[in-house]
Amino acid sequence: MYVIGTAGHVDHGKSALVAALTGIHPDRLKEEREREMTIDLGFAWLTLPNGEPVGVIDVPGHRDFIENMLAGVGGIDAALLVVAADEGVMPQTREHLAILDLLQIQSGLIALTKADLVEADWLELVGGEVRAAVHGTALTDAPMLSVSARTGLGLDQLKHQLQALLAERPQRRDVGRPRLPIDRVFSLAGFGTVVTGTLSDGTLALGDDIEILPAGLTARVRGLQTHKTKLERATPGRRLAVNVTGLEVNQIQRGMVLTHPNTFTPTTFIDARFRHLPDVDLPLKHNAEVKFFVGAAEVVGQVRLLETDSLAPGASGWIQLALAEPVVVAKGDRFILRRPSPGATIGGGVIVDPHATRQRRRAPAVLARLETLARGTPGEILLQALDALGPASLKDAIAKAGLDSTAAAEALAEVRASNDLIQLESDSLVISRIGWNTFERELRELLGTYHAAHPVRAGMPREEVKSRLRLAPKVFAALMARTLESNVVIANGPTLALATHRVTFSPAQQSKIDSLLSDFHRAPHNTPSMKDCAARVDDEALMALMEQGTLTQVSPEVLLLSETYGVMVERIKSHLRANGKITVAEVRDVFTTSRKYALALMEHLDALGVTKRVGDERVLKEK
Repeated sequence: MYVIGTAGHVDHGKSALVAALTGIHPDRLKEEREREMTIDLGFAWLTLPNGEPVGVIDVPGHRDFIENMLAGVGGIDAALLVVAADEGVMPQTREHLAILDLLQIQSGLIALTKADLVEADWLELVGGEVRAAVHGTALTDAPMLSVSARTGLGLDQLKHQLQALLAERPQRRDVGRPRLPIDRVFSLAGFGTVVTGTLSDGTLALGDDIEILPAGLTARVRGLQTHKTKLERATPGRRLAVNVTGLEVNQIQRGMVLTHPNTFTPTTFIDARFRHLPDVDLPLKHNAEVKFFVGAAEVVGQVRLLETDSLAPGASGWIQLALAEPVVVAKGDRFILRRPSPGATIGGGVIVDPHATRQRRRAPAVLARLETLARGTPGEILLQALDALGPASLKDAIAKAGLDSTAAAEALAEVRASNDLIQLESDSLVISRIGWNTFERELRELLGTYHAAHPVRAGMPREEVKSRLRLAPKVFAALMARTLESNVVIANGPTLALATHRVTFSPAQQSKIDSLLSDFHRAPHNTPSMKDCAARVDDEALMALMEQGTLTQVSPEVLLLSETYGVMVERIKSHLRANGKITVAEVRDVFTTSRKYALALMEHLDALGVTKRVGDERVLKEK
């Protein structure tokens, strides 16, 4: 699941293009429709040619609403930069482009809209102007297409190009700490409060206890939807609507974060690497007031320059942000800074310490620590090594990370405190939480695909699962031991299945099964042969009846109802306890059956070690 976001100047056709691509007009406010201008975030979705759904966030292009744009663009996977062919590059084209570059949105497309309104030579001229504008940014090599929302020109090519672009994007990481920056709050009759956002860093499921920060509100997930499709579990990267219990709309605001309880601690002090935009008209001064944008949050703060008193346009440096209100952030989050008055985007960067303490300015030790944090803490370096190795011994992981004994001890303390290291075997194997979540996701997807293809099978053979996941026997055994403890996956004999899987017969299969089982009930001791059963129901349905315990196979040719089989075995045991011995002929007479069935049952009990043959008789086997 991916999310794309529009960008570009006002009245360049962003909303019209979204409506043409998706069939959903993203302008949802009455004022937007009356003014024919996007004011706030709009949401839609489209289906790619390969059938995959993609979320779309449409942002306002007017300079007065740039801060609304920032609330939606932070969580996107790719950008759709829109430039009207009849106007070309305009001020908000450049500002939006700078924001995309600061947020390091690495994937994108450029759409020259209203291409039906201009001549070919003008279109070529505008294309060259756009190429010059994006040069040196994250969209330098972005594909550019000429489109028209009015005529449909280029829309199919745009969808195919978007599909190719997203196919190259990596899956969103799952580190077991879900975050949903809230960009919209509303109420639905009969449901109550609903919040929306783009989920990152972990999964959410129905019934989960949740916390909304920084307000400290607690609730529970009552419902999950993505693009009007109900979900039981949502994975990172999805545009998500979450129906929460016990909270009113007026308690929640855009910019708050929905997460699991005790997962994040709000902060007001942040250390970060900052890049000042080159076309800003003034240097950034120490202690300047700024507006800080991260996720969907907007907070006023003060910026402390840690290396100098002034940062020139185009320069980069270490800063500390002292915020007026707490925010929920993590190391590696990207942010934007704007000047409050006159309003302008001045730069952005990346957070290296989300819970900083007040730092001494121009202190070499402080700057050296920040440089180390930018590269990664010892714990992060160890986890990176583990992610590269997969499940491994601590010794191998530490060697891969290149940590000395002091750094290794610090790394272990760090990853254990953050619960980012999972012990699979007390004496050997460990795995990072990202590695574990990746394994769980791949296992769920593998089993889910198998269940969809084989709905009447109890599960996927364990050996096939191991082979498909390309895991060594020892590693697979350790991973599965932990997985089975979670009850997400269950073992059905030699097979593995999702705990939610239920064997489902088609109506045609069920009709044939009912007919066959009625014959088993009619003559429980003289049942249809295996050959007859195989002729009346397909192999998978017959196997499913045995796997789920409806039928028990006692020989290659003899099947019995499991309830009948149990009664017969107990009667034979009772007879043996009373008489000491029994013959095949006596078994035949007790159950009014034929020798074929009596012999098959006794040989089956011999094989199980219940009975032992002595001459022509059977006795209970001594234990």
